[in-house]
Amino acid sequence: MESGNELSSSLSFASSSYVSNGCSSPQEPGPNLDLLSNLSGSLEKLLLNPEYDYSDAEIVVEGISVGVNRCILAARSQFFHEKFKKHNENSSKDEKPKYFLKDLVPFASVGYEVFMVFLNYLYTGKIKPSPPEVSTCVDNVCAHDACRPAINYFVELMYASSTFQINELVMVVERRLVNFVDKATPEDVIPILLVAFHCSSNQLLEHCIQRVARSDLDNATLEKELPHEVLTDIKTRRLKSRQELENDLIEVDSLSEKRIRRILKALESDDIELLKLLLEESNVTLDDACALHYAAAYCNSKVVNEVLELDLADVNLQNSRGYNVLHVAARRKEPSIIMGLLEKGASVLNTTRDGNTALSICRRLTRPKDYNEPTKQGKETNKDRICIDILERETIRNPMVGIMSSSSLVLADELLMRLLLFENRVALARMLFPHEAKLAMEKAHANSTLEFTGISATNGLSRNLRGVDLNELPSEQVKRLQERLCALQKTVETGQRFFPNCSEVLDRLLEDDLLDSLTLERGTAEEQRLKKMRYTELKDDVMKAFNKDKAEKYWEGFSASSSSSSSPKTRVSHKIRKNLFKGSPMH
Repeated sequence: MESGNELSSSLSFASSSYVSNGCSSPQEPGPNLDLLSNLSGSLEKLLLNPEYDYSDAEIVVEGISVGVNRCILAARSQFFHEKFKKHNENSSKDEKPKYFLKDLVPFASVGYEVFMVFLNYLYTGKIKPSPPEVSTCVDNVCAHDACRPAINYFVELMYASSTFQINELVMVVERRLVNFVDKATPEDVIPILLVAFHCSSNQLLEHCIQRVARSDLDNATLEKELPHEVLTDIKTRRLKSRQELENDLIEVDSLSEKRIRRILKALESDDIELLKLLLEESNVTLDDACALHYAAAYCNSKVVNEVLELDLADVNLQNSRGYNVLHVAARRKEPSIIMGLLEKGASVLNTTRDGNTALSICRRLTRPKDYNEPTKQGKETNKDRICIDILERETIRNPMVGIMSSSSLVLADELLMRLLLFENRVALARMLFPHEAKLAMEKAHANSTLEFTGISATNGLSRNLRGVDLNELPSEQVKRLQERLCALQKTVETGQRFFPNCSEVLDRLLEDDLLDSLTLERGTAEEQRLKKMRYTELKDDVMKAFNKDKAEKYWEGFSASSSSSSSPKTRVSHKIRKNLFKGSPMH
């Protein structure tokens, strides 16, 4: 992400003309810049250092009271000058006024972090770097150059700058938002369009309107999201681009659109009975109207679940933009709707045209501040975190929900990385628990699939997989990879069910990232000592797991392999397990 450092370098007291009166000599820039920087730092103490808290007013932001100095705010902002002047005329001068930011900024919600950055600029003339906890998302592969939290951060800063009439800051933030427009998804351009509209930023507004008009956002979405005059402008532009269509086709579309509108209005009014009647009287189906998509985006969860119970809509249907219903629900971040869709068979791994799953969509909409918000007893858990947890568990529970397209490049990384993870886990199980691993693999028919060749036989690690393109592989080979992943997943699930203690040891190995620690000779003497201690603990855990998990007890009569548990081969296997750690660097 292009951070707030870009803005910081754009505006500051020090960047103001130090020769504005034409009298400064060439030798004065350095000293003047130092003086301005010192002044900026001194004023910042009034805002951030409790020891210098001489505030005479309060502004409440998200329930947090922020002390401010009216003289500074009034000198910097005409808005605050008029606000404080009016207060002085109507109240006692000894009274410390309190203002609520939500009342001062009528069109939007400005968060605490954004307001503090704005306030810091008023005091110091410098823009602080964007706080990552509110200007980035929790998707680890996102560059944060156009994700929703990044956009929302600058949208809020734009609202604050425009409302409080700090024009030089408006210009800088405006340029940042212009850069977002071409990078962001059409849905994420809408908040930029709205701030441009409300703040009378005509150039930015025109840029947004052009982008949305060219996009494939449907009219129903635009009608819900945009002001009437902007909507009319976009529809007019779209109509001009469609004039080459035949009139009869337009008439058919118009009739169908009217019926679809009635269905969507029935949903909007929460009238399921009317919805049923409309479906009976018309040949337009819920899928034709993408009604479930609309409900997931705008209706309450009760209505969505009632529509699902009709069993008249395909939960995995993609709309004109390539979104299925779960994708739409992920953007809304409503846990009950997501759970209802999953229960009805919505695929958690289906992707949009740009390669995003419902989980990645949800992650790219969620700020670290919200995701990492501590859960407090008696208080509701943050919905963003709940939605991500639900989708993550579903992905882990059944990673191959839905059939991947053999030409789907966007799932290449996900498929290959999952193969790598499961191959590593199963290989480790075969090394530490050979008999149990063999039984689990037989049950899952894993031996009938080919081992993933991305695994190196010498060190257990994989080569870089990001260069692999599924489009370049034959469809049969992609199918084999999918079958291998399913078999490995079933192997792991079987082990977790019948050999829980062995599985727990594997979990600890993988979670603690102990594979590197097994190379005991690496690192300093102290690091090697700690590794050997941990290695000893691991050995004890493994032997305890062997004693607890009686494979023969669980699997007697299960397969030919288990029936021969008392054979010499099995006794050799047991002997190998007991001597597993012999020959290690510790002995």
